[in-house]
Amino acid sequence: MTDKPFRNVQDGTKAVWAGEKESLAYNATQVPVVFSVAYNYDDVDEWQEVALGNKPGYTYNRMSNPTVKAFEEKVRILEEAEEAVAFSSGMAAISSTLYTFLKPGDRVVSVKDTYGGTNKIFTEFLPNVGVDVTLCNTGNHEEIEAEVNKGCKVLYLESPTNPTMKIIDIERIAKAGKSAGAVVIIDNTFATPINQNPLQLGVDLVIHSATKFLSGHADALGGAVCGSKELMQQVYHYREINGATMDPMSAYLILRGMKTLKLRIRQQERSALEIAKFLQKKEAVEAVYYPGLETHPHHHIAKKQMKGFGGILSFVLKGEMEAIKILLPKLTYANKAGNLGAVETIYGPARTTSHVECTLEERKALGISEGLVRISVGIEDTEDLIADLEQAFAHLEQAFAHLESPSSISN
Repeated sequence: MTDKPFRNVQDGTKAVWAGEKESLAYNATQVPVVFSVAYNYDDVDEWQEVALGNKPGYTYNRMSNPTVKAFEEKVRILEEAEEAVAFSSGMAAISSTLYTFLKPGDRVVSVKDTYGGTNKIFTEFLPNVGVDVTLCNTGNHEEIEAEVNKGCKVLYLESPTNPTMKIIDIERIAKAGKSAGAVVIIDNTFATPINQNPLQLGVDLVIHSATKFLSGHADALGGAVCGSKELMQQVYHYREINGATMDPMSAYLILRGMKTLKLRIRQQERSALEIAKFLQKKEAVEAVYYPGLETHPHHHIAKKQMKGFGGILSFVLKGEMEAIKILLPKLTYANKAGNLGAVETIYGPARTTSHVECTLEERKALGISEGLVRISVGIEDTEDLIADLEQAFAHLEQAFAHLESPSSISN
């Protein structure tokens, strides 16, 4: 399929139009949801050619589907990739990609600050099948390069990281990976194609949890992997046999959500920066993590490789879980839930969201405080979100002042 209509247009236009024209039917203006599991062929030779991938078309939904294909094309064009493959969830995309390229005896290098589910693959599932895993300190580029230079089959990155918002110099580390002959993979969920295009920085494969920002409405699960045709053929083969296929209704919902992707991201990151600045001034806050802040240790790297800093930030409360349990219920314009990237603002501590699979000891080893709260900023008006935080912090400060007063102690 040609990319010619999208060569000289901006990402917002791509998000609306890319990948859809070929899947339209009956003069409709929107991509249809095709629920048919199988597709009829009177010509057996044509059927076989389509089944073998020698001719465009569809045979069975585990292999491909018109609605899902439209989603894959939109993501592919936004990431400027040769091919894209959709999955039933973000974790299906991550795990399937890793298992595509790793076998017993291989070595993978990654960082400690990956999403909790990804971390579990590295610390539990891959070692169980004989894959050697090395996890480096995320901010230590020299350490990552040194481990990569020892040799590895796969180099897996995440930037910004979930939920600590650390930044990796993608171009620098991808160069090391390519020099070592590794397949370089990155989770680009937090940045989205609107703010970061890792393929242009030397990465081989880009992964998205489409459930998050791509969908934007918290009503559909999905994942996607983008890259070169050669590598994506291998990823596709793994998916077609192992079966973690995206369903057409989810593809339709995510396609619809993606039309407003750029608008949502720009509003979310405007609010995220103002919220981060607000939190920096609160006495009850120990730390604020957002790459858009000049105080962020890797702000200069983020500024170099990102077009915007995204709608996710996190902060650490001094009172840890005791403080979290007071603050979060007082918020009005926020869901307290294990998701992110939606139009509604979402708050959640790491122990119930990104790293719920990890024990307290494992979270501490990863440098994740029990007081860490992740905020996925929605599209609400910035002033309302800050006012909501202000009144919630007032309750928190009042509660802690009462606990620390002599009368409360004596009682």
